[in-house]
Amino acid sequence: MLSGKRIPFYILMIAAIILSLFTFTGKSAPVEAADQGGGKTVYVIPIEREVERGLEAFLSRATAEAAEAGADHIIFEIDTPGGRVDSAGQIGSLIQSLEIPTTAFIVNEALSAGSYIALFSDTIYFKPHATMGASGVINSDGTAADAKAQSAWLEQMRSAAESTGRDPLYAAAMADSSVDLPEFDAPEGKFLTLGPEDAVEVGYSEGIIKDRVELLYKMGLSEATIIETEPSFAEEVARFLTNPIVIPILLSVASLGLVVELYSPGFGVPGIMGIIALLLFFYGHIVAGLAGMEAVVLLILGIILIAAEFFVPGGIIGLLGVGAIIGSLFMSGYDLGHMSMSIGIAFLVTVVAAVILFRRIGMDKGVFRHIILKDSTTTEQGYVSSVNRLELIGLEGMSVTSLRPSGIGVFDGERIDVVSEGGFIEKEKSIKVVKVEGVRVVVKEL
Repeated sequence: MLSGKRIPFYILMIAAIILSLFTFTGKSAPVEAADQGGGKTVYVIPIEREVERGLEAFLSRATAEAAEAGADHIIFEIDTPGGRVDSAGQIGSLIQSLEIPTTAFIVNEALSAGSYIALFSDTIYFKPHATMGASGVINSDGTAADAKAQSAWLEQMRSAAESTGRDPLYAAAMADSSVDLPEFDAPEGKFLTLGPEDAVEVGYSEGIIKDRVELLYKMGLSEATIIETEPSFAEEVARFLTNPIVIPILLSVASLGLVVELYSPGFGVPGIMGIIALLLFFYGHIVAGLAGMEAVVLLILGIILIAAEFFVPGGIIGLLGVGAIIGSLFMSGYDLGHMSMSIGIAFLVTVVAAVILFRRIGMDKGVFRHIILKDSTTTEQGYVSSVNRLELIGLEGMSVTSLRPSGIGVFDGERIDVVSEGGFIEKEKSIKVVKVEGVRVVVKEL
């Protein structure tokens, strides 16, 4: 574990990491090909890997750059197995809103959400081995989505095809296995997947192209200036950090690190790992456009309230702090269900780790040693809660007050609180001590 003198070094290290990440949040530098003197500009934007909010953020930035530069055409080079339906919907709306002519060049596969995105382009071209379709909606566990979600997605696929003048039947067959198209190897019970030849036949593709050079020649843009846009380092990091699989891992590491730190003396590696994991979560969601400053402010407020709990008794402030942090996580998530599951996984990991650490370490180390009272007042250490006056047994004296049954008696000039053995004893009667039980002195009348 780290000593107090080394803590500033690790704080500086964390700050340097975060600063380096945010340094790369700017625009990525486009790769410009040699100007062939055609006078037109074509932007080539890749749509690769999984469709999620990180990809949406990149496409929003890239298309905005193309619009600002006055691009004459945008080519989306698509190679994706699909992804999130909500992200695909946002990307589709983004492409549909562009006033610049667009082309989808399917270089390998445009499956599921990828086929939906491709349908919004003005023209579609395939490479000889490319495929498009298989767009049924499935849950994160691989099971089919409920009827409501499937119905909504089916209508979205039809609308996407109709928006660019394509026959919606084939888009529907990609998302609905009940559509019977045996001539395209998609009988009832199987989703439609179009190859290059079939796509041309049904009017979903304008041609089969072997590479980008041939594509530009086919579109009459071989003389244009080609600008390739690539995701910036920050966007690549954000795509990784907002992956549905990575999110619960980050939250689990964050909670686990902070819990282990509670059982560790000083501030060390577990706490640093927890803080970095939490910062990475918010960094990725901020770059992806999912989290705003209000979520960050709520996070900071939650941390302050939890820290204040160590100085203010009651527990309410700490609960408010935990609630603020959980609220900031929900505000940053793009899906309430997935974020609930991620927080649930992190909570389960935290509880298991806390139980194991408590059984092995107890409360003798870490923060708990400062907030839990462990001192005891035992007789072995010289602490006595009361004096047993056994020497009073047998003494005779006088009742100063009436004993009803308690009162005051005088023995050898010492006033002592006494209680009668039986009933009422009048004032100024002779009494005798018959029993002593701690501070209880029992007398009887002579």
